[in-house]
Formats: sequence, structure tokens, C-alpha cells
Amino acid sequence: MLLHVIAASLSARKLSRVAVATDDERIAAAARGAGCEAILTSAHAASGTDRLAEAARSIPADIYVNIQGDEPLMSPENIDRAVDVLLAGDARRIATLALPMPAAEASDPNVVKAAVARDGRALYFSRAPIPFPRAGAAPAYRKHLGLYAYRAATLAELAALPPSPLEKTESLEQLRWLEAGYDIWVGDAWSDSIGVDTPEDLQRVEEVLKKEAVS
Repeated sequence: MLLHVIAASLSARKLSRVAVATDDERIAAAARGAGCEAILTSAHAASGTDRLAEAARSIPADIYVNIQGDEPLMSPENIDRAVDVLLAGDARRIATLALPMPAAEASDPNVVKAAVARDGRALYFSRAPIPFPRAGAAPAYRKHLGLYAYRAATLAELAALPPSPLEKTESLEQLRWLEAGYDIWVGDAWSDSIGVDTPEDLQRVEEVLKKEAVS
């Protein structure tokens, strides 16, 4: 999985430097073996954002992009698009991506759903199906992709926030930011991705990669 994520990150046009932040020397060694920089962080990081904020202390930059290591299908185009969403406004401090998803997948708690305002700001993220299709209304579900772009100062601020009630309830770190009053701007993803949380997810990813290899 890691090697696919590294390859996509190195292919992204908007990134000037790519590094793997991890507390596991085995992962760091695998990253270096693939020609990627690796930064060892503490084992106490509560989230990917916290780990990135720690690594950022040794990598000065204006913008940081958090690309999760369990997203082997994340495309370079998605990475570039997240940066573009952030840069679309001077006041934007956090950006992420989402895309339409079939109603049949909305009940899966491993797939995070996003409710987004007309101007592109996130209203809420949930593992539950949102919005709820009351009275037979056709649901318009949007799948959230675990990819974030942040302004440097904002990244440091987010890492300093204490865990919030909604975050604890849903186990979603971005709810901490919403509760603290931060706007999260949501752009349209270029392509879908699959976060590997279960053996079934891994099997789905392997099937996709096999198809891509054949084509």
C-alpha cells in the first residue's frame, strides 16, 4: 500500500517535497527503499494531522498535504486538486475532497460521508448516512476522501486543539476542527479511492489494481 501512495505523491505536480512520517522504522526503511524521504515521529501522535504537524517542524513550507498511507488508490490528480481547492481563496485554511457515492454504500461506517454547503464549506462529516432521505426523498450522498491540505499556521493550530466531543463520538478528527470553528473547504475529487480499514477493503483494492495492470 505504502509504495502505491508514495508513487502517487511523487507524481503529483503540486508537491515540491514528499516524505513519509511514521513511528515505525520498518515503514521508514520501506519508504527509503522506494526512494522517498522518511521522518521518524513519536508514537504518541493521536491522528495523521498530529503526526504531520510533528514532521512539519523539520520541513519548512507554506502548505502541507496529508496523504494517508492506507489509501493506495489515491491519484496524483486528487492530490493536486486538494492543493488547488486550498489556493482558490486567500482565507482558506483547510481543504479536502469528496465525490458522489451510491446509496448502497452509505450504510458502511468505514466510508465517511460529507454534507457540504453551496459555497463548498463542509457542514458535517459522519460515518452514518447523511443527509437522511426522509419521506422518500432521493439521497445525495457524498463520499469524503481522507486527504487534506493545510496552511502551515493552521496545521500547527489544529495539532494543539484538544479532542472534541463529536470527534470522540464518530472517531473523525475533522470534527474537532469544525467544532473549534474552522472552515473546511471541500472540492470535487478527480477519482475515487479506497481507505483500507478491513481485509475486505484490501481485497477490493487488489482487484482494482489487477484490473488496472491488465488494462
